[in-house]
Amino acid sequence: MFLEYFKITGLAIAQIFFLGAIGFFLVKRNVLSAEGLSALSRIVIQVIFPALIFSQLIRKFTFSLYPQWWMFPLISLMITVSGLALAMLFSWVPKKPVLKEQFFSLIAFQNSGYLPLALVAAIFSGEQLSTMFIYIFLFLLGFDLVMWSLGIHMLTRKAEQKFKLSSIFSVPVIASLGSLLIIFLGLARFIPQGVLAPVEMIGNCTLPLAMFIVGGNIAFIRLEHVRKLEVFWILLCKLIILPAVGLYLVVLFGLSELLGFLIVMQLAMPSATSLSVIISHHKKEDVLVSQGIFYTHIVSLITIPLFLSLYLALRVIK
Repeated sequence: MFLEYFKITGLAIAQIFFLGAIGFFLVKRNVLSAEGLSALSRIVIQVIFPALIFSQLIRKFTFSLYPQWWMFPLISLMITVSGLALAMLFSWVPKKPVLKEQFFSLIAFQNSGYLPLALVAAIFSGEQLSTMFIYIFLFLLGFDLVMWSLGIHMLTRKAEQKFKLSSIFSVPVIASLGSLLIIFLGLARFIPQGVLAPVEMIGNCTLPLAMFIVGGNIAFIRLEHVRKLEVFWILLCKLIILPAVGLYLVVLFGLSELLGFLIVMQLAMPSATSLSVIISHHKKEDVLVSQGIFYTHIVSLITIPLFLSLYLALRVIK
């Protein structure tokens, strides 16, 4: 049974790897420049991904079907806090303050959007796929809240810098909150099909383009003077300990199949590529972030299908 699930999840990861590899080689072959990748990323974040969120929520979400929708942002916060707590247990590994900050961030924040969306799209179909999409969109509300506030503070340490509310309310977050408000007010039925259909078509472009961006971003990572000790402990904490503990708790408490899958999947994700964007934007020295992102993405090609297969197999046994 485990081997069957490993084959399914492994094939899904292989499909994602193929899409990411296209973006990787487009950059390496100079077909896609840094400016071009940045422009593509902005289009996806500000137009295409919000269109996917809006179309999926408007078509599939109702508060009666998802009465506990509020718990998904809380689950996201709990996962981030769990990562930070684990990183603190190994705070003795990085010796310098700048290393410690980046070490903590790489363990606390995962690739919680693009990669999970592509993964569930390759594994699920029909109503299960729609449900998983909605779970991820709701999960991202909590993740973005912490990532673009605490995450920036951890990596930049600008205590004197005033908090900007706009840093949290990105276009995807606005699309999620706006869609939920429209549904709550009962206005969704007034949106004409002539509007919703093209928005849905735009949103359907999200997954391949998003993986092009992830692969392209990895192509720009420089792996000079690899910090083997720190990278080893990041891999152990991020890709082994966190998903293993999460897997145990999810099975122990007997959570529903899709909710349990979401939690184990998010815990098994590699470090967030957004961390390198924050470092670059704030002109901070990248002493560990790029290395952590690169190696967690490479090793997760094995660990993601491993833990998801274990989860699915254990559910059947139980």
